[in-house]
Amino acid sequence: MEETPIEATQKYVDGIQWPASKEDVLRAVESNGAPDDVLDVIRGMDKERFTGPNEVHNALWMDT
Repeated sequence: MEETPIEATQKYVDGIQWPASKEDVLRAVESNGAPDDVLDVIRGMDKERFTGPNEVHNALWMDT
């Protein structure tokens, strides 16, 4: 069974203390095994601070 988008996002953002800077989010999702395309989406965002996992989830999945 394949992961749902919500399950994938939860796995990537596990352990992040919110709010978090873009750099903190990038470090965490990379250490949690996020693929390069996920990292690229976050790097490309204009945001420098995230208030919670929903912002990351929306960036990753709402345009797909």
